[in-house]
Amino acid sequence: MNRIRANSVLPAERRPITLQTSDGLQLVGELASPIGRPPTATLICVHPLPTHGGMMDSHVLRKAAWRLPALAGVAILRFNTRGTASAAGTSQGRFDGGTAEGLDLAAAIAFTLALGLPDPWLLGWSFGTDVVIRHGDVDPVQGAILLSPPLHYSQPEDLLHWAVSGRALVAVVPEFDDYLRPEAARERFAVVPQAQVIAVPGAKHLWVGEPLVRIVLDETVHWLAPEIGPLPTTWNGEMSSWNDLA
Repeated sequence: MNRIRANSVLPAERRPITLQTSDGLQLVGELASPIGRPPTATLICVHPLPTHGGMMDSHVLRKAAWRLPALAGVAILRFNTRGTASAAGTSQGRFDGGTAEGLDLAAAIAFTLALGLPDPWLLGWSFGTDVVIRHGDVDPVQGAILLSPPLHYSQPEDLLHWAVSGRALVAVVPEFDDYLRPEAARERFAVVPQAQVIAVPGAKHLWVGEPLVRIVLDETVHWLAPEIGPLPTTWNGEMSSWNDLA
């Protein structure tokens, strides 16, 4: 039995993908799926602000892709929004402040539909939460998890759309966030009756540290695969270690 550490990579079927947007751009991404069984749900990840280093490999998102297919049977789709670069490559286009990025998210949702992936949920982090709030309240999305939502690029009327649709909306808010802390988040999300604000003591905007990553992944699995319960901290099987210097 091996302990799951920050750089642990569990088995999954991983393949690079290309998303095609309705305005003619190609976006690079990756789909990580469980091995030998169909996924029970699908998580589409939208990364933090690319002008400040956000990308599909931002650490919480890649750790979700490293662990959740094996531990929870969830398929993880990550991609670089327009103009964003990572080790996987650079997506075409240029940053648009969360507006045209809605076409990027639509392309990711369409991709999951084309493959018949089940029960898509959205996970936005920081800037990604604004993209999700503005553009993610669409069928067949089941709900959205908002990690460190700053509410910079989204407007109150965007939240009202979620209030009308009734889709699940879960804001996971660090106690010491740089932009929006739990008390203020409860006030801002109060316009969405079904919204839940989960305050995480001791956390900051970037969720640095394995204990905080585990909290985020456990909260995610609680919504996508509630029968799984808290994720295990050990793995009895093949496991590799990621080395950023390799």
